Amino acid sequence: MNVSMIGLDLAKNVFQVHGADTAGAVVFRKQLRRDKMLAFFAGHPACVVAMEACSSAHYWAREIGKLGHTVRLIAPAYVKPFVKRQKNDAADAEAICEAAQRPTMRFVTVKSEEQQASAAVFRARDLLVRQRTQTINALRGHLAEYGQIVAQGPTHVTRLVWHVEDPRSKLPEAARMALAILVDTLKSLDQRIQKLDVEIARRAREDEDARRLVTIPGVGPITATALIALAPEAAGFKRGRDFAAWLGLTPLQRSTGGKQKLGETSKMGERTLRRLLIIGASAVVLQARRRGTPEGSWLGRMLARKPPMLVTVALANKMARIVWALMANGGVYKAPAVAA
Repeated sequence: MNVSMIGLDLAKNVFQVHGADTAGAVVFRKQLRRDKMLAFFAGHPACVVAMEACSSAHYWAREIGKLGHTVRLIAPAYVKPFVKRQKNDAADAEAICEAAQRPTMRFVTVKSEEQQASAAVFRARDLLVRQRTQTINALRGHLAEYGQIVAQGPTHVTRLVWHVEDPRSKLPEAARMALAILVDTLKSLDQRIQKLDVEIARRAREDEDARRLVTIPGVGPITATALIALAPEAAGFKRGRDFAAWLGLTPLQRSTGGKQKLGETSKMGERTLRRLLIIGASAVVLQARRRGTPEGSWLGRMLARKPPMLVTVALANKMARIVWALMANGGVYKAPAVAA
């Protein structure tokens, strides 16, 4: 069999395999059970194996790559246009194989186990933070039903807890018991988040790239660790603008007929990193508005003539380009005397 490309549709137990030659003609179609996967690729001559960048894709990419094959991961959105009519595993595997043969196709970099470990730490913290926010909102909402109004924000959590634990507050015992459980849950979440914060800080101190990224204003240990874990290699982008576009920090284009029409921020790409960069940029903008900026600086000129939210997104775009420059060329961030 002269197979040059194999499209692999991943699943939990039964995987679909589609083999094609250099001309794209079908050589074989077959199903493989999970326990037969590695044995099949171990006995097959080295070729290009393509699969969607979905759950478990990086694990299979590492294992199949160890057997001498060249592995290519494709974003599912780039595979969908190649699916013909009915959607099934065989059609998906064929579409993956066909998409991987396109000369201009973009591929996802295979992540190492350590990168995925860092991503797991960050994702776990992100989940716990969302749960903490939900718990705080639940406490505030329930207490409002009994006339206890507390301002929003984590800084006012102590007042929420005080209203629940104060025996003089006029809460029915059933409500007090339920809210006490939420308070205990909130305290447990705080402890777990703190434990993950310590781990993230340790990883940021030990990773050379993370230590360089935290020199950028608005980038802290959490954002630096997330960038190392979730962002592709800088070599995959030609310039910083491409990296910012991948994050979704550039305008949408609706250009035609030689006329450039730019719309709102695209919000494509990695939403988690985009959110972290915007949060960091908002902190920098807030401090600049309170304390002022150096005369003639880019941020000062922007704040003088643009709305704060627009400046925040523009600064996040600028931060993304700086991140790419440090990851691609090394070095640390040095603030210019007067931004151009």
